[in-house]
Amino acid sequence: MDIERERQRAAGYTPPPPTVAPPAGWRPPQVVHAPAPRQLPPQDHAAIDAAEESARALTRTVAIVAAVVLVFILMLLCGRLIF
Repeated sequence: MDIERERQRAAGYTPPPPTVAPPAGWRPPQVVHAPAPRQLPPQDHAAIDAAEESARALTRTVAIVAAVVLVFILMLLCGRLIF
């Protein structure tokens, strides 16, 4: 074992120091448990569905406008290449 340590020191490696056992009566600190979570308020499913439908319509509108702009730009680029 001492030969191994001398070889490690020669290579530039110093091993960690030996550990010391804790005292006989030592215990880790106790964790205090959190109280149970509170009850969430009721949800308005009709309002949630209406908001989702509105968001879906907005998303589709933005996608259609982006597609029209993209097609227009492609037509301009292709027109310049052909003519």
